[in-house]
Amino acid sequence: MGHLYTNSHMSGQADNQKLSPGRNPLQAAHFLLSTPSLLHAPQDSGREVAFAGRSNAGKSSALNVLCNQKALARTSKTPGRTQQLVFFGVTEQVRLVDLPGYGYAKVNAQTQQQWQSLMESFLGQRQALHGIVLVMDIRHPLTEYDQQMLEWCHYHRMPVLVLLTKADKLSRGAAHNTLHSVRRELEALPLCQVQLFSATKRTGVEEAREQICNWLALS
Repeated sequence: MGHLYTNSHMSGQADNQKLSPGRNPLQAAHFLLSTPSLLHAPQDSGREVAFAGRSNAGKSSALNVLCNQKALARTSKTPGRTQQLVFFGVTEQVRLVDLPGYGYAKVNAQTQQQWQSLMESFLGQRQALHGIVLVMDIRHPLTEYDQQMLEWCHYHRMPVLVLLTKADKLSRGAAHNTLHSVRRELEALPLCQVQLFSATKRTGVEEAREQICNWLALS
């Protein structure tokens, strides 16, 4: 893994945009459709940012707080509820995508393989995709599944924002130690950013929202 390439997703005017204080373009997000296949996905145009993460890492909670909505993405005590691609419209040409969670112990190998194939197809074929938000529980970061997702993104030259969620579960010192440790582990990935995040305490919400809006060219 090196620093020799640049990425069209990371360039352009959108990267320099700043949100107006108190403005949240993501609040307009609304459910469009869910599908187990790219064949039934919205037309591959405009801009999308997708959310990925291991089961029970807090992906739905992150989506909800970033969009300032209580139930945009359904949270569940049963890991693995999101088993399809779920598309949310922000504007006519801007979408958020909730990817199937991964790493479930309660599904069979065939289902795991189907989800894995869907993720690989989405990352490799979706032209509208401009960034991935990868959600990791700060207490269990960089699992085997997280590493696989990062490898896919690196291969496809896809920018990644890693949210170390549930940061409020650790002391301030421990949270920052984990942040620095994960950043060191991923320093060879030039298109990867890492930050602390807590949906409960709203830690890192504005920072993450601004990056997502930059990818989506929303100001």
